[in-house]
Amino acid sequence: MDFNATLLEHFERRGTTLHGLPGAAYTDEQFFRLEHTRIFAQEWVFVGYVHQMKKVGDVRPIKVAGLPLFLLCGEDGNISAYHNACRHRNTKLIGSDGNTGRQIRCPYHHWSYDLCGALKSAPYFGGHTRELPDDFRYEENSLLPVHCEVWHDWIFVCLASNPSPFDGFLAPIKRQLGATDVTEFEPVTKIDFGVVDCNWKALMENYIEPYHVQFVHKDTTDQPLTSHYTVTDEHCLGSAVELGTKELAKVREGTLGVTSHYLTLFPNFVLGTYQPDQLGVHMNTPINVSGTRQNRVIYIHRDLQYSDEQIEQLADLWHKVHLEDHEMCERMQQGRQSPVASTGGVLSPHWENSVRKFQELVVHSIRPALTDTDKGGNPWVN
Repeated sequence: MDFNATLLEHFERRGTTLHGLPGAAYTDEQFFRLEHTRIFAQEWVFVGYVHQMKKVGDVRPIKVAGLPLFLLCGEDGNISAYHNACRHRNTKLIGSDGNTGRQIRCPYHHWSYDLCGALKSAPYFGGHTRELPDDFRYEENSLLPVHCEVWHDWIFVCLASNPSPFDGFLAPIKRQLGATDVTEFEPVTKIDFGVVDCNWKALMENYIEPYHVQFVHKDTTDQPLTSHYTVTDEHCLGSAVELGTKELAKVREGTLGVTSHYLTLFPNFVLGTYQPDQLGVHMNTPINVSGTRQNRVIYIHRDLQYSDEQIEQLADLWHKVHLEDHEMCERMQQGRQSPVASTGGVLSPHWENSVRKFQELVVHSIRPALTDTDKGGNPWVN
C-alpha cells in the first residue's frame, strides 16, 4: 500500500481517543511543500509588526509559502506588500530590512518604482536614457501587489487571488477576547529566538494545549492543569486558565501565575493575554521542514508604566518559558522520525481536542492534493 493510501489511515479512525497526524507530516519534504501551496499560499499569514515599520519608505523582505515578498510603509503610513521581484528580469529588489527613501530601485539595472509600486523609470531600456520600445507601457510593469491587512500592530498577507474576508478571519479570536481591547496595549520589547529545530506545527500545537504546562513549566509557571480549559472556535484554537483567589495566593514570585488566554489563528498567529496588563504575540515562520524561526513581542497596557528593570525581568521569564517549550518540541521532532510515529500517537480527548482541530485544518487543506497525487502518481515513492 503506497504512502498516500496509508498517510491518514490512523488519523481518520473514529473513537473517543483519536490519533494525531503521522510523523511524515512533520518530517517529509514533499508534505512541507504541500503545506506551502495548500496552506500558506491560501490563508491569511502573520508576517510582521507595524511598530517596526513606522517611517515612510521602511521595507522588510519576507518569505511566504517559499515565495519572496516585501512589506512597505507607504507615503500615507499604511503597510502594503509586494512580490519581491523587479519586473525587468526579476531581480530581488529588497535584500534586507531598511529604508528605501521615496523610491524602490532595482540594484541590477536601476528600474525604479514609487511607494505605490508604480514603475517610474526604466533607464536605457529602449536605447537612449529615456527611450522606450513602442509597445512598452510603464503602467503594465508595476510591482505585483499582495493582499495585505493590519490588525492593531500585526501585519497579515494572503497570496490567494480571492482571499477570505479579513474581518471573518479575525471574528473568532475577537469573540474569545471578549472585552479585551488589544489596541490599548503597546509593544515594550521583542525576544528573538532564532531558528528552533522543529516543524512549525509542533510549535503551534504546543501553544494550544495545556496538558504539558504543569510538567514542562513547573519551575516557571503557577497555573495548575485543572484550572485550564481548551478553546476550539472555528480556526481560533487554544486554551485558557482562570485562577481564583486561592490559586493566586499560591503564586511564587518570579513565575507566571495569572488568568490567561492562549489563542491562535490558523495557521501561524499566536496571541496570549495575561491579566490584567500584558499581551504577548509570537510569530512562527517555517524555514524548512524541521526548522521554524520564532520571535515574541511583549505588550503592556498603555495606562501602565513598567520600569526597564521590570521589562527585562518579564522578558527573562518568557525567554525561560519558551526555551522549555523548545526543548520538548525539538525532542518531539526527533521522535517523529521513528516508525512509532507512523500512527500519529494518541490525543487526549479532554486536553488536546484543540490540537486535533488544528490538525484537522491541516488535513482539510492538503487532502485535495493527496487525492490528486493518487490519481497522477505518488510523489513520495521513489
